[in-house]
Amino acid sequence: MQEPLFKLERGVKARGSISPVHTHAEAQLTFARSGMVQVYTEAGRWLVPAQLGVWIPAGLPHQAEVLTDAELWVVHCALPASQGSEPPAQLDRAFALRITPLMRALLDAAFAPGVSADKSELVIKLMLHELSETAQAPTFLPLPTGATGRRVADVVFGDVRNQLGAEQIAARAATSVRTLSRVFQSETGLSFKLWRQRARIVQAMDRLGRGKPVAQVAAEVGFASVASFSCAFRQVTNMTPTSFVGQPGMNTG
Repeated sequence: MQEPLFKLERGVKARGSISPVHTHAEAQLTFARSGMVQVYTEAGRWLVPAQLGVWIPAGLPHQAEVLTDAELWVVHCALPASQGSEPPAQLDRAFALRITPLMRALLDAAFAPGVSADKSELVIKLMLHELSETAQAPTFLPLPTGATGRRVADVVFGDVRNQLGAEQIAARAATSVRTLSRVFQSETGLSFKLWRQRARIVQAMDRLGRGKPVAQVAAEVGFASVASFSCAFRQVTNMTPTSFVGQPGMNTG
């Protein structure tokens, strides 16, 4: 019997659950109906709070950590390219996405009780097309691929309060500011300044997702005030820390 092209799975994951690094024979669209998860790949990491989703292509090694109790809806897609039914966009890389009203309606339809297999398959094919036109969520932190960039990233991650200057970071990573700037632009697509700012906000999102108060998180990641933290947070995520924490279904306890 031929395996189905699509499979649906839903489940509740407890806070603190961590999967080992693994791959899937099929691509996956995971929607966080509530809670927050964090997905790691060799390229970087994505924070996926409530009402966002993450696309993982087939065969990509990844790891998932559940930051708060979460209800996850997972669509497994095994549609072979030879069938000519692929969406127009190349879905050969992982990305986080905002769930548009149309995508949410399609998810609700696919997961509705008693939906027929034929209807479910048509709905999921529409989901794949919607993925090609959905804005990516700014919750991804790309990681540099080379040894120099990784050393710099390690120094930055250790400087949680953002106290080191670029010269100090370069010195601790045994490189120069010029090399640092060149490496981050070429390997992450971001200037070092923008990458460092996003790293701070991603670290802040991680802490917020674990239930820490906004003021405490602002201080922990080195902002002088909640106002300055909120401004930087909005620049990266297009929402305030308070809005982020208050997303429907997020358990920050």
